[in-house]
Amino acid sequence: MQRVKEKAIQLLQDQIVDRVIGWRAGEFFYDLTPSVFTSVEDIEKNFVWSVFSGANLSKYLIAESRKGGKAAAFLKPCDSYSFVQLLKEHRILRETVYAVGVQCDGMCDMEAIKEQGLAGVTAVTEDGEALCVSTIYGEETIKKADALLLKCKTCKSKKIVCYDELLGEQGEENVDCGRFDEVQKLEAMTAEERYAFWRGELSRCIRCNACRNVCPACTCVKCVFDNPESGISAKANDTSFEEQLYHVIRAFHVAGRCTDCGECSRVCPQHIPLHLLNRKFIKDIDEFYGEYQAGAEAGSRAPIVNYTTGDIEPSEAAGRSDRNA
Repeated sequence: MQRVKEKAIQLLQDQIVDRVIGWRAGEFFYDLTPSVFTSVEDIEKNFVWSVFSGANLSKYLIAESRKGGKAAAFLKPCDSYSFVQLLKEHRILRETVYAVGVQCDGMCDMEAIKEQGLAGVTAVTEDGEALCVSTIYGEETIKKADALLLKCKTCKSKKIVCYDELLGEQGEENVDCGRFDEVQKLEAMTAEERYAFWRGELSRCIRCNACRNVCPACTCVKCVFDNPESGISAKANDTSFEEQLYHVIRAFHVAGRCTDCGECSRVCPQHIPLHLLNRKFIKDIDEFYGEYQAGAEAGSRAPIVNYTTGDIEPSEAAGRSDRNA
């Protein structure tokens, strides 16, 4: 934690950057908010790097990279994939960003900690593969693996794919992370069972737009869901069909561009597993066009925008989808 904070201070003191994007202390010690720091004093008082620094900072660079001067951002491995994807889409000005890669062993979820039977939590510190949890009732030790964010339980890569400076050692891709296991379970269901599953999950949506707002792939200046003429801009769903349509349309919009950072599910107040929709698209793209990871390489083109004569025919794709979707 201290090393990241010290680096933020150094970058400002040495005038390498004009501002730093990091995580700010919130009302609770685990309630960290992405924030822009412009002074050493502010960093010393409010900058926090901990097991709760789960927020992906890459999207905030869309605006910050265009404000003049230079901005530093701390990028975890999953964040770096989003960063590269945004560079490919010309949404971030690379020359105005100083990217600091930060190695990550997984971020934690306070709700998961509470599910271990702990209440009145006042502090959490990392100790290797364990978490030391202080409560108003005493001290407890739990496995960190049991408290990880959902997205970190199936982390696809520890590799930081783009950086100007690296804190810690470079990691590797997790080929056997099992991130498609839950998708395969859904594919094994009947069409009726899958419909019932998603109907139940999406019925909890309150249209807060948190998933859209946090998603690094959702960068349209004017979102279709904010268009009053579209008939789908209301906070409340008019029909059950609209309730499902919102998330299905969003999944189609980010298909081939989603890096699987898991932010959509992390911020959902209703705990809807939205990442499963995106992973279904990723899995299908891999099977139809060959393995592809959005954001892995700056010069690569997504299969769905790179036509070749060997591309799968729509009828064949539909047939496979009927068997596997």
